[in-house]
Amino acid sequence: MEQPTQQSEDERFMRQALGEARKALEAEEVPIGAVVVSGGRVVGRGHNLVETLGDPTAHAEMQALTAAASTLGGKYLPDCTLYVTVEPCIMCAGAIAWAQVGRVVWGADDAKKGYRRYAVSVFHPKTGVTRGVLAAECEELMTSFFAFLRR
Repeated sequence: MEQPTQQSEDERFMRQALGEARKALEAEEVPIGAVVVSGGRVVGRGHNLVETLGDPTAHAEMQALTAAASTLGGKYLPDCTLYVTVEPCIMCAGAIAWAQVGRVVWGADDAKKGYRRYAVSVFHPKTGVTRGVLAAECEELMTSFFAFLRR
C-alpha cells in the first residue's frame, strides 16, 4: 500500500478545517476553521465563535488548541500540526507559540490581520510553517462571506 505524501495529508486535514469554517459560516461567523492533528488523527477542532459567544478571543485556532490540550492532557503540543484556513492573527500566533505547536499549516494569507504583518518570528523556533494549502478554496470562502456582508 502506498504511503500518503505530506501534501496529500495536508490537503486531507485542510479539508477538515474547511468543514469547520463552513460551520462558522452557517452560524454567520467569519468562516475560519481549524483542526489540530497528532499521530495522524484529529485531537482538536474549532471554528470562529466570536459573535456566538460575544468573545473577541473565540477564534478557530483558540478553540482547536484548547480542545487539543484537553484531549492530550497538556498545554504543550510539539508533536502536533495545526491546520487553519486563514493565516493566524497575532493573538492566535501568540497562543500557538505558547503551546509550542510543532507545525502550522494555513490556506489563505491574511495581509490585513495576519501575524506576519506584525511579528514574523512569533512562533516557537522549532515550529515549521507551510502556507497556501488549498488556498483558493480558503480564499473563496472568505471573499464570498465579506461580499455577502457588503450587499
